[in-house]
Amino acid sequence: MTTEPAVADDAFAPLRALADAILYEGYLLYPYRRSSAKNRVRWQFGVLTPRAWTRARGPDDTGVAGSAEAWWQRTECLVRPREGTPDGPVEVAGVVRFLQLQRKTVEVLRDGRWHQAESLEAGDRHELPFDEAVPHEFGFRARLGAARSLEFTARGGREVEDVADASGRVVGRVVRERLPVTVAVRVDGEAVGESPRLYRLGVRVENTAEDVDPMEPRDAVLRVSPLACHLLLAVSEGSFVSMLDPPEWAEAAVRGCANVHVFPVLASDDGTLVLASPILLYDNPRVAPESPGDLHDSGEIDEILSLRTLTLTEAEKREARATDARAAAILDRVETMPPEVFERLHGAVRSLAPADPADASVVVAGVRLSAGSRVRLRPRKHGTDPQDRFLEGRTARVEKVLADMDDATHLAVTVEDDPAAELDRWYGRFRYFAPDEVEPCESAEPREPGDGG
Repeated sequence: MTTEPAVADDAFAPLRALADAILYEGYLLYPYRRSSAKNRVRWQFGVLTPRAWTRARGPDDTGVAGSAEAWWQRTECLVRPREGTPDGPVEVAGVVRFLQLQRKTVEVLRDGRWHQAESLEAGDRHELPFDEAVPHEFGFRARLGAARSLEFTARGGREVEDVADASGRVVGRVVRERLPVTVAVRVDGEAVGESPRLYRLGVRVENTAEDVDPMEPRDAVLRVSPLACHLLLAVSEGSFVSMLDPPEWAEAAVRGCANVHVFPVLASDDGTLVLASPILLYDNPRVAPESPGDLHDSGEIDEILSLRTLTLTEAEKREARATDARAAAILDRVETMPPEVFERLHGAVRSLAPADPADASVVVAGVRLSAGSRVRLRPRKHGTDPQDRFLEGRTARVEKVLADMDDATHLAVTVEDDPAAELDRWYGRFRYFAPDEVEPCESAEPREPGDGG
């Protein structure tokens, strides 16, 4: 991974495994073959396309979702200087990270001339054209209270690798080409009128590509776009404030922060590190210690993906190896995985069943909730899906009351103002909340004297 310029002291070392999982999420999907339909539409998170091309497809999207393509993203978070730190600028270190698309083509030598081909075979070597990616990161430092603008370029390039047959005769070559990708970074910070001292830190990252035809196909503009773009931040003279679970004195300041296409979460126990990710995460996310390596598909389970990979035919494995070096590495790792590592991947299977088949209901705040009841959603600040936090205060309809194997109760609901609610209800796609994460919309019925129920 290139670093231009390098961060002097790598405060971000504890974050690299997690940040790499973000960087390569969706890079390849099982079955890891070029011919797979899933691997024909790639790069789904943190893609910053050129401004003219993006705007030709509609107005700027300013939501938090990193799956929406835009030409810029902005991170805003809060920094509290360490108690006893003298008044004055607090320094923040940052790293912008992204992938640069690298187009791999194969050529065969015929009649003394090179011709592009759909495949190249020479002995045991098999190569297919594919879009690879080169990781980059650019470090910077800034002081709160002072704006700073920077520009970083991932340079273009072209490499050619000759491929010979068993006799040593060159019969083909693999060509890898990259176009320059340039991003502008603007860092700003200002004091917030709160007590104790508090600063709002903002980092905006833009794709500065110009002279791009707005009618170009997506595959073409991805070559000049940062992919899976995200941000790491560190402060040594203070700590960041949780944007998901802020202390009461900082709640108003958190509401005043606007994050676009990324969301910052605490990434260290002491609050000195933040990861601003295009994929929504909890505070202090971690890569599962049982995971033996990246499978580029964090929405799946390592055990299932590994077992499925072992079921590929030899022809499918050969195609996957020819597709991409990272696919070949996955196959090698899975095929040589010791049994004890597989055992660590196995987890408990949880299933949901009606909480009480007789009446399938639960009492919350004195109100009995069952299918058809209306509730207001109050998701927990910890231990829940981070996307549920964006449903805070919304009303929903209870579809089912369920219990898991540990006898914990769950409410399956559909959100009332969701345009897809009817469709979700039809094929049983619900959101799940614990009873203490909802408020009944109806009042409790008055109880008769002596009624214990």
